[in-house]
Amino acid sequence: MDTSTPAVFVNGELLKLHMCQRVRTVVQVMQNEGGTVLGQSTDNQQLTVKGATSVPVTHFMEVIGVADGPQSIRAEICTDFGSNFDTSSFNGLCKLANGEFKNFYM
Repeated sequence: MDTSTPAVFVNGELLKLHMCQRVRTVVQVMQNEGGTVLGQSTDNQQLTVKGATSVPVTHFMEVIGVADGPQSIRAEICTDFGSNFDTSSFNGLCKLANGEFKNFYM
């Protein structure tokens, strides 16, 4: 595991707090055109993922990349998580990783 460039767990709300930093999130793909994905975050916000790999619409996709806007990520790694994903648990993880237990995740 490469720990030299950690990625902060974020949802749509927390993304804007980590501008120009490496982040990790999960979105449900709503639209996928030419390497740009329009997705819904686990807290129901619309995010744009630039440089994404092709993932079927309605599938969940993990994205690791750099937050280059308050609702935008420049992707480095994308992983198809399929059509079934527990968004509530991931959203809770994001809150823990940016709150009281931040030191455990970074």
